[in-house]
Amino acid sequence: MAVATQSLEELCINSIRFLAIDAVEKAKSGHPGLPMGAAPMAFILWDRFMRFNPKNEGWFNRDRFVLSAGHGSMLQYAMLYLTGYNSMTLDDLKQFRQWGSKTPGHPENHMTPGIEVTTGPLGQGISNAVGIAVAEANLAARFNKPDFPIIDHYTYVIASDGDMMEGVASEACSLAGHWGLGKLIVLYDDNKISLDGSTDLSFTEDVGKRFEAYDWHVQTVEDGNTDLDAIQQAIETARAVTDKPSLIKVRTTIGYGSPNKANTHDAHGSALGADEVKATREHLGWQYEPFVVPEDALNRFRQAIERGAKWEQEWNQLFAAYKEKYPQDAQKLEEMWSRTLPAGWDKCLPTFKPEDKGDATRNHSGKILNAIAEVVPELIGGSADLFTSNKTLLKSGGNFAKGHYEGRNLWFGVREHGMGAICNGIAGHGALIPFCSTFLTFTDYMRGAIRISNLSRSGVLYIMTHDSVALGEDGPTHQSIEHFAALRAIPELVVIRPADGNETSGAYKVAIENRDLPTLLGLSRQTLPNLAGSSIEGVTKGGYILSDSDGTPDLILIGTGSETQLCVKAAEQLRKEGKKIRVVSLPSWELFDQQDEQYRESVLPKTVTKRVSVEAGSTFGWCRYVGSEGIAIGIDHFGASAPGEVALEKFGFTVDNVVAKAKTLFD
Repeated sequence: MAVATQSLEELCINSIRFLAIDAVEKAKSGHPGLPMGAAPMAFILWDRFMRFNPKNEGWFNRDRFVLSAGHGSMLQYAMLYLTGYNSMTLDDLKQFRQWGSKTPGHPENHMTPGIEVTTGPLGQGISNAVGIAVAEANLAARFNKPDFPIIDHYTYVIASDGDMMEGVASEACSLAGHWGLGKLIVLYDDNKISLDGSTDLSFTEDVGKRFEAYDWHVQTVEDGNTDLDAIQQAIETARAVTDKPSLIKVRTTIGYGSPNKANTHDAHGSALGADEVKATREHLGWQYEPFVVPEDALNRFRQAIERGAKWEQEWNQLFAAYKEKYPQDAQKLEEMWSRTLPAGWDKCLPTFKPEDKGDATRNHSGKILNAIAEVVPELIGGSADLFTSNKTLLKSGGNFAKGHYEGRNLWFGVREHGMGAICNGIAGHGALIPFCSTFLTFTDYMRGAIRISNLSRSGVLYIMTHDSVALGEDGPTHQSIEHFAALRAIPELVVIRPADGNETSGAYKVAIENRDLPTLLGLSRQTLPNLAGSSIEGVTKGGYILSDSDGTPDLILIGTGSETQLCVKAAEQLRKEGKKIRVVSLPSWELFDQQDEQYRESVLPKTVTKRVSVEAGSTFGWCRYVGSEGIAIGIDHFGASAPGEVALEKFGFTVDNVVAKAKTLFD
């Protein structure tokens, strides 16, 4: 094929392909095959359907695009450059996968403007997209008025065979069908090749029938390599289906155009190699040097700039009229998408005195969450079939359901991983504050999503209850032991284990105001007393002095969560024996470590080396606070089935044991 015979659309599609080929080849690393095969569907989608403004990637009513097949990141980087995004230059493409570049090996939303969500692990992106579609549907139901479709956009996804294999995608897509998210459209790059070889080795199910069973609308494009009209028609049909999400199976050839590597796993995860790049150029009639885009093709792509400016201007005019007619709704919506919390919102947080009746922190949490929901309409979320146990039902929130999208209670069912990934998508949409909940031990099932929350700077609130062996009879499978240690190991995840009602209020203050990173609360099932000296402000600093003796302490007792009360009572006994004891509540390691050295020294002075920590979980990591001369009281084995108070006693979580361990340091 000679260059002269190529249509303008073919030039555009091959421009996408060769930018990907050249960037991967220069880096000697990457996945060229997917961009080569998916270039036609990407071109049709961005050129004929997607509404976005390249000069304002944050325009709120833009269509969202998620490349769930994140290994093919050069497809998205190429589209950002070609359509004229300020955030992407040709030099950026040449720095693909290099240190400090805006073109990392997988799309990262916090590194590259124009990327909606971080899509590294397969299955996460398509699951995030479900959350984005949830946010769009909820905001549209709450704020749109007759003749004022202020929130009205689609969520488009390009997904791969790997996405379809991952369990998290199945969880999220099952919910998308249940909820009838009609503005979610997934283009499935059905090339039947994965990293190890043909999908016939391990993946032969009928994906279309599976998604039909999920209550999705399903279509197939038999020739996704050259039949542009069929791709366009399928997307038009999908947009016309308003009561179901849509899956379009687009049959493509991975590495399309490569004479020797197309339709093989060799095109999946490594550069084509100089000889094959040359052969591909010849095969596709591409006579341009690396990173050169034909002027006609670039001009066609850059029409997106004028279109996008026009679309945003029209929307701005619509919103101005909306603002005039519905000023209160407009103001609230502006506050939500600008992440401005209502002034004085935290006045709703209750405080407690020692004489107030004690309660489980999960119960405190439920009351506090509902109080916040009354003044912070951004709050939306739910539980993995544990509303009654997690106490997370918003009593005046209504249920988010098919055809009733204004509700704020999300019934996730037993789908922990999908729940977390969906909440990441809700957060990524930009206006809502999502929360999700389950038992702490089941963070094992959703750790991938929790990790992505931190990577993608998603302000998700994770509300985890039944946080120790004190939950009792359910036994070792349900009793968290190593979970706090594992969660604290995730960079920048703020883990908070409140000791009573005041600290639970403090935990929520941190979480609601922490919009750029996730926060995880570990809450008790058992009743806890309200402690003298506990405070909201103390929690915001991660750790603080709960009670003290005059002068320099002889020993410091450090407690978290439900075990803090043991430290308080043990201190009382030791003081009667003439010891100067300080009790430190340390609900959050992460927040405490963020404080300046002077504050940390004022709470845990280096000169006081006799220290005892008490936490009903793994002792892993506690050496950083108790030092080499201290003692960490914990559990470094699995729990047992028994009434909660019996389990605690048998495992040494008693005042007498804390006192005895402390005395060994004096001996």
